[in-house]
Amino acid sequence: MIDGTREDRLIDTFATLADTLVADYDVVDLLQTLVESCTDLFDIAAAGILLADADGELEVVASTSEASRLVEVMQLSARAGPCVECFVTGAVVSLTDVEESPPAWQRFRDSAREQGFAAVFATPLRLRETTIGALNLLSNVPGALRQQDVRASQALADVATIGILQERTLRESMSVREQLTNALTSRVVIEQAKGVLAHSRGVSMEEAFTLLRTYARANRLLLSSVAQGLVEQTLVI
Repeated sequence: MIDGTREDRLIDTFATLADTLVADYDVVDLLQTLVESCTDLFDIAAAGILLADADGELEVVASTSEASRLVEVMQLSARAGPCVECFVTGAVVSLTDVEESPPAWQRFRDSAREQGFAAVFATPLRLRETTIGALNLLSNVPGALRQQDVRASQALADVATIGILQERTLRESMSVREQLTNALTSRVVIEQAKGVLAHSRGVSMEEAFTLLRTYARANRLLLSSVAQGLVEQTLVI
């Protein structure tokens, strides 16, 4: 059973995510809040969410670090690793020791080892029978997630799925594809805006992303709208 302190934090996380799911909410910001919460709730080093684009290719849409090392590990996993296995099968994939990865996952294993990640847990983002992506939890030490963490991570993945697809309004698969495309397009614009800020302010990409989110929240604007304004030079932060 989750101890009182962790249980309180878990409840607070769901309350925060529920508050975020209001009209005209920002999907990328929602997912960013979710992955950041994972590192507080679970005994892990990093977390990230990957979504499938229109061609079924997995792309990173949110991660606990903007550093290229984490993104690289997850992208390699999306090509051959626990993440793509989770996406294809629609089932939880628990890699308790990256050293025991199958031969086909060699590039992922080598990158994970180089970056200090020793175990990966991937849980699917599913809408009924359709899997749209995966939530990935990475640990610096070998071992499996506790069972209560497995249940909690699936619940968080379900919240992410609902946030992305707005399940109550979706009826056709085309609507699902459009929602995924919008989320991934927003992330591309945010990446561009980070580059603009990093260059103009002389800060790291991590700091640039923090500036973007802080400005958006302080002014009650969508993160994607702020990013678009920076890219189009109609907004100065």
